[in-house]
Amino acid sequence: MIKVAARGIERRYGRVRALRGVDFDAHAGAVNVLIGENGAGKSTLMRIVAGVETPDAGELLVDGVPVRLGSIRDAAALGIGIVHQELSLCVNLSVSENIFVDHGARRGGVVDRRAERDRAAALLARLGSGIDPDTCVRDLRMGERQLVEIARALARDVSVLILDEPTSALSAVEIEQLFRVIAELKAAGVAIVYISHRMQEIEQIGDYVTVLRDGERVAHAARGDFSVAWIVDRMLGEARAPIVRRAMQAGDPVLAIRDLRVPRASGGLAVDEPGLEVRAGEVTAIYGVLGAGRTELLEAVCGARPASGAILVAGRDLAALPLPDRLAHGVQFVPEDRQGEGIFANLAVAPNLTLSILARFSRIGRIVPRDELDEAAGAVRRLGIKTASPMQPIGALSGGNQQKVLIGRSLLPGPKVLLLDEPGRGIDVGARTDMFEALRVLAGEGMAVLFSTSDLAEASSFADRILVMAGGRLTADLRADETTEQVLAQAANPRPAGDGVAA
Repeated sequence: MIKVAARGIERRYGRVRALRGVDFDAHAGAVNVLIGENGAGKSTLMRIVAGVETPDAGELLVDGVPVRLGSIRDAAALGIGIVHQELSLCVNLSVSENIFVDHGARRGGVVDRRAERDRAAALLARLGSGIDPDTCVRDLRMGERQLVEIARALARDVSVLILDEPTSALSAVEIEQLFRVIAELKAAGVAIVYISHRMQEIEQIGDYVTVLRDGERVAHAARGDFSVAWIVDRMLGEARAPIVRRAMQAGDPVLAIRDLRVPRASGGLAVDEPGLEVRAGEVTAIYGVLGAGRTELLEAVCGARPASGAILVAGRDLAALPLPDRLAHGVQFVPEDRQGEGIFANLAVAPNLTLSILARFSRIGRIVPRDELDEAAGAVRRLGIKTASPMQPIGALSGGNQQKVLIGRSLLPGPKVLLLDEPGRGIDVGARTDMFEALRVLAGEGMAVLFSTSDLAEASSFADRILVMAGGRLTADLRADETTEQVLAQAANPRPAGDGVAA
């Protein structure tokens, strides 16, 4: 049975035609996969189904009845819930307050905080999480925030649940628990709309697949009639050359770390690493499961997190310098949370790109807009950012294109060291390949490129050298072309050594 149907949906953002007469069906009691490259229109279509946006043309039907959704509340009243790719939590509120922010438990007209906490704990336990409902969301890692967002959607009695990249920051254990919950919802007749770029997940749980390309529906198939090759072929529309790991001569170390110790606020050490080096001519990955210390290490190097030890860039120790001075000495960092810590959502693409180099466009204390716009336009072309113009609001871009903007901002100052935390999160296979090919070129030109990832395939496919972390320490230093995913997984999950380092 078709629970929700979209017919002939059109949506424009200025001159950009984001959706071009798209049809989509969400079957009850099934996982309905929606897939396409970044900018294909997936999230735009689902925002329309969830009442976040209204279409310029076309109609929505729920249980065969035409509906007009003017808001999220209208959609919620019809049993439609959504978990956005870019999380929408209030970071200054507690976990339970976020879950029940607009439909809290009440007793005698007064919010019943105890009942909310108990219900929040039960919802999180259903997802296999032991997060304390009283914890402030600001203190949670990205994967935990994602679980809270999912719990918030489950708190409502939904008949349609839209999950936009729900596993992008989850561990393998958390993903399997989420899939068990999805199976329960399917059995209860809920229509699941699942957006993901992870092909293994789609093969594992997808019942129907709809492929979008450039704002159009180009293919649809039921389980048994699609494969990963079938999906990729229709998603890309043309043969795309695979990334080639060119043999490059590793140069001298550009970044060196010695005796780095990064404390946790809760006690113990997030990182306790005797030493590592990143050389010019290589793209280096830090692979590890969530909580391994990857993010803390990158944040310590760029100065965003206090640490002890030596951090050498081109031979100079920057450990005593604050973050702004490290930027001036050539260290740039692209954070995992692009919405909360990366983009300026109220600005256009151009200022988001050029914020790191505004002094270049200053004449007698004033910014010359034409110079700034020319620089931004050049970055848009070089990075292949899909936007109507450099002055388009950055919020109108897909997650993958927003990520390209962040990388572009970090590259414009000409850094010696580029640090990227989970740069492939929520980015489709084509955009990811393009991004890492660009990083490879930069490494070949002498830059130290170090990215962190919890994705085995990403580390194996795109890095020349893979550093594996577990419990705050390196457990392996391997050439990507001389190892296997099994070896990497074992190194990331060593037997407990009882060394007292927090994992």
